[in-house]
Amino acid sequence: MRFIAFDLETTGTLPGVDKIVEVGAVRFVDGVVEAVYSTLVDPRIPMPEGASRVNGITDEMLKGKPFIEDLLPSFAEFCGDDIIVAHNASFDAQFLTADIKKFEAPAPTGVIIDTLALARKIIPGLANYRLGTLVQHLDIPAGGFHRAEEDASYCGQLYIKVLEKVYGPHEEPAVENLVALTGKPRLDFPQIEPQPKQLDLFGGL
Repeated sequence: MRFIAFDLETTGTLPGVDKIVEVGAVRFVDGVVEAVYSTLVDPRIPMPEGASRVNGITDEMLKGKPFIEDLLPSFAEFCGDDIIVAHNASFDAQFLTADIKKFEAPAPTGVIIDTLALARKIIPGLANYRLGTLVQHLDIPAGGFHRAEEDASYCGQLYIKVLEKVYGPHEEPAVENLVALTGKPRLDFPQIEPQPKQLDLFGGL
């Protein structure tokens, strides 16, 4: 089984308004981490105090880091057409989608699967379905939370354990079965063909 688990840290909760400040993605192959993509992102705005309290990311840490439009092509290449997994996936997907559209950037082509939706279906009866709660419930070794690479790693391990409850340790379910298991519509990143820039043939007249 091969997939990418990813997570973002942001300046707030409004896609298209608030900005991405960290991208973390972990490629799992047969339950083992094969590769990691992890970077801070310069949001071009000051880091809000409330967001900084949650994730510990400061303006000083972001100074001189790449802009999101410079990272999107390498992130798309890292993910390729692998299944993409995130916890509360629509939140992270909306943030990336806003920037993919804004910058007409390449995007991963694999289907996006939400571990939050899977866990609610497969592990009923928990008080809540936050990532930390599920990690503790499933005895996944953990340190800190709210940094992108660490949370992506927890999310990937959660995905493996949740699927094992349904399919056993060695079966790789078909994509359409995974989507059906979430109980939600299929989620994909937009695939945008960059439009050629219009030439000003009349000298601005």
